[in-house]
Amino acid sequence: MTEDHSLSLRREAWFVADISARDARDFIVQPHYSEGATHTRVYTHGLFRRGEEMLYGAALWLPPTRVAAESVNKEHWTRVLSLTRLACHPDAPKNAASFLLAGSIKRIKRDGRFASLVTYADDRMGHTGAIYRASNWEYVGKTKPTPAWVDPNTGKQVARKSTKSRTNQQMLDLGFKMIGSFSKHKYVLHLEVSK
Repeated sequence: MTEDHSLSLRREAWFVADISARDARDFIVQPHYSEGATHTRVYTHGLFRRGEEMLYGAALWLPPTRVAAESVNKEHWTRVLSLTRLACHPDAPKNAASFLLAGSIKRIKRDGRFASLVTYADDRMGHTGAIYRASNWEYVGKTKPTPAWVDPNTGKQVARKSTKSRTNQQMLDLGFKMIGSFSKHKYVLHLEVSK
């Protein structure tokens, strides 16, 4: 008998655990609209159903740029962490992303190294950040529009910032296409940690 995944997640049947950066990246490439993720991370957490080995969701956390970190917590900017990817399998229950996010934050709090979290919801994809509002993150407004680039051969989103920031001309020279400029909704969550 298969479970009806349109129903809400039953907490006792699911858990969040650390996963490798490779497992997170391999998973995120499939369901996330960006079709990609970084090879590095501070934390990667996965969503699992008890009794199964299948990964149903992944969260990937990285430090933001210094400018972004200072905009969140000027005094403790080195203790700011950014949620860069959050994705769930289509067969996961409808509130799986919220459960994964809560479990991931709980693990970060327990570690005690970070004072503040930041994340963004992409206007280009029609995302408003409802999951963050429902999870008590503070909405701090929209970012300035920035160019979005794609690889025309694959349709994958391409970042201007790789090992270094590339100019618009360098992106064009590499064969990438700008599809417009878009804002993101910015959310912040300050953690209560003792360090």
